[in-house]
Amino acid sequence: MTAKVIDGTAAAENVLATVKSATQKLVADTGIQPGIAVIIVGEDPASQSYVRSKGKRAEECGFKSETYRLPADTPEADLLALIDKLNKDDSIHGFLVQLPVPDHIDDGKVIQAVDPDKDVDGFNFVNVGRLVTGQLGEAFVPCTPNGSMVLLRRALGAADLSGLNAVVVGRSNIVGKPMAHLLLAANATVTIAHSRTKDLPGLCRTADILVAAVGRPEMIKADWVKPGACVIDVGINRVPAPEKGEGKYKVVGDVAYDECAEVAGSITPVPGGVGKMTVAMLMASTLASACRKAGVEPPSY
Repeated sequence: MTAKVIDGTAAAENVLATVKSATQKLVADTGIQPGIAVIIVGEDPASQSYVRSKGKRAEECGFKSETYRLPADTPEADLLALIDKLNKDDSIHGFLVQLPVPDHIDDGKVIQAVDPDKDVDGFNFVNVGRLVTGQLGEAFVPCTPNGSMVLLRRALGAADLSGLNAVVVGRSNIVGKPMAHLLLAANATVTIAHSRTKDLPGLCRTADILVAAVGRPEMIKADWVKPGACVIDVGINRVPAPEKGEGKYKVVGDVAYDECAEVAGSITPVPGGVGKMTVAMLMASTLASACRKAGVEPPSY
C-alpha cells in the first residue's frame, strides 16, 4: 500500500481563494472590509518571517492589514495598552500577539487581554470554552488544528467521522487538546495520548485517524500505524542533514514519513502539509469575524 498524499499547499490555496472571493462579496454587499492586525515584540527571526507571511496573505485576500513591531524591551503595560486600543478599533476584526514574547511579559495575561470576539488565534479562555462545549459557530479555533481538520475531511471525503477511532499524540493547548475537541465534534471516538501513555505504539495502531503533534522528529514509525489509517503530521522539526553539506538542516515531521506512507491510507507530508494551512485558516477566521459583524454567514471550507 502507498498512501495518498494529502496536499496541504493545494488545500491552503483553495481556502485562500475562497476567502478572497468572499471578501470581495462582503465589501461589495456591506462595505465592510475585514481587518487584521499582528503585534510582534522583539526580533525573533522565525516570528518575523511568520508575521511577514501573514501580512502578505492578508493583503492578497483584500484585507486591511496592520503590523505593530515593538522593541524587545517594550513594557508589558504598553503592550496591554495597544491590545486595548485594537479591542476598541471597529476596523480591526481580528488580531493576535505573535508568540513567544520576551520573558518580562506575561504571555497568559496578554492572551486573555484580547477581546474573545477578535481572538483569531483561538487562545482566549472564552474561545477555549466555546470549543470544549461544542459552540463551534461562535468559537475561534486555533489555526493549526482547524487546518488539520480541513485536510482530514478532504482526505476522508466526510465531515461526519462517526464510527472512526482517532488518536491524538500530544496534549498541548495549541494543537493537541483543541484537535481532540474538533474530532469529538465530528463524532469520532477520541483518545489523547502523550509521553506517559502506556504502550503508545499499540494505542496508535488502533487509530483510523492518527494525529501526531508531539514535537519529536520522526517518532511515529510504520509499525505504529494501522493499515489504511489517515495520518495527520503536525510536527515541524529541524534536524541535521549532513547529506546536504556540513552544518545543513532539513525539516521533518513527527512521523517517519517514508516508511509510514507504505502503511497508511493517506498522509500529510512535511513540509507541504499542515504547516501551509495555518496562515490560511487565520485568514478564514478573520473573515468569519467580519462576517459576524455584518450579519453574514461565513464560507465553509
